[in-house]
Amino acid sequence: MPKARSALDHLNSGREPHIVHVIPPGAPGYKEADGGAMVVSPPAEVDALVRKIAPGQVATLDDLRAALARRHAVATACPVSTAIFAGMSARAAEERRQAGQPIDDLTPWWRVLKRGGFLNPKLPGGVEKQRMLLEGEGVKVSTLRKQLAVFDYEQRRPAL
Repeated sequence: MPKARSALDHLNSGREPHIVHVIPPGAPGYKEADGGAMVVSPPAEVDALVRKIAPGQVATLDDLRAALARRHAVATACPVSTAIFAGMSARAAEERRQAGQPIDDLTPWWRVLKRGGFLNPKLPGGVEKQRMLLEGEGVKVSTLRKQLAVFDYEQRRPAL
């Protein structure tokens, strides 16, 4: 049986962006595209965008999607692949950390939030690790509706 591919393998797959011109009704991104095209960005492109988020700044997955859509001059970016590839970027960063790479050289995955400024339990180490890393950069995390969130995330958004 072949060895499972690591997150780093997926990140460095060499995939290119794919533009979907006709989005089937009911598919993710269909309503947002409103008849326009949608980009499915590769993992490396999502990773490169996350690397642009500076300490003390945060971005939501929707912010990443909007930046990808602008970059490719389309109506929207795929919500499913962007979320999957942001998670893949986080796992690849943690693989690099385990290999001894300094934290300053890693993709800052902890700066990516869910819609509404909520922390993401699906990222490596869950919300507690994300909270620790964010608070280490001076970002205050508090409880909102029984979930951890960054209240001032809108003021901390970078220009992507």
